[in-house]
Amino acid sequence: MDLPKKQAEKLVKGCVDNDRTAQETLYKLFHADMLRVCYNYLPDKELAKEAFNAGFLKVFVSLKNFDLTKGELGGWIRKIMIYTSIDLCRKELKFNTNNTTEIREDDHFITPSVLEKLQFEDILQNIRTLPLATQTVFNLSVLDGFTHKEIGEQLNISEGTSRWHLAEAKRKLRSLLEPTAEQNNQPKERSEKTK
Repeated sequence: MDLPKKQAEKLVKGCVDNDRTAQETLYKLFHADMLRVCYNYLPDKELAKEAFNAGFLKVFVSLKNFDLTKGELGGWIRKIMIYTSIDLCRKELKFNTNNTTEIREDDHFITPSVLEKLQFEDILQNIRTLPLATQTVFNLSVLDGFTHKEIGEQLNISEGTSRWHLAEAKRKLRSLLEPTAEQNNQPKERSEKTK
């Protein structure tokens, strides 16, 4: 959520000055979007709420250091929520670092015709079926635009491991979202012979 600069300045100043009305306004403005961010990384709703609350505490404590000239308030809060969620789930993550599967750059993800038929909730439900480590790398890369280097730094894994998890996520999601794709690529036999 992008706030006009004047409104953001007023909110930040009010929160730094410990104005409860400004704090409540900031919380309400970003509540739904930031809870959704936490839920993207933590499939357990209670853990997502815990990350959300811890993240907002960090926001209020760190708000005095936020510089409106260097970034947008909503983006700054979102990053705090992402990092807080990652910190909370990091101990649950199990990364496979001995990957021998080849990653092909020309490997397509999901065809547009399948995506057109799906709703966001359908896609999110399928993402939730991935192992937590693979899901986290997928979310960081695809949903939040992190590079493999940034993902590696955040999760204490190599860039190669990050790439493997992303490729694995795409492979698994493709098989879930396009279960008949392989059947459609096979040549069809004629049921009747032409005369």
